[in-house]
Amino acid sequence: MESSQSDQVPSSKRELTPEMAEALRKRESLLLARTHLLQQMQAAQNPRHREMMQRALGDLEKQLGIKTAGQS
Repeated sequence: MESSQSDQVPSSKRELTPEMAEALRKRESLLLARTHLLQQMQAAQNPRHREMMQRALGDLEKQLGIKTAGQS
């Protein structure tokens, strides 16, 4: 009976390989950086600063595989 219960563990509960864990940490870090950048952009007054942050946001979204409105 024990073996049948262990087979029913959802894949999200299984142990991650070190590579998978690192990829997950990297993605979470990029998402946090994106959130922080979006918050900064809302408060930015200087157009040059906003432009710099917009480029940084594009780079983060590229790494995350997120398509923005300006991409095809």
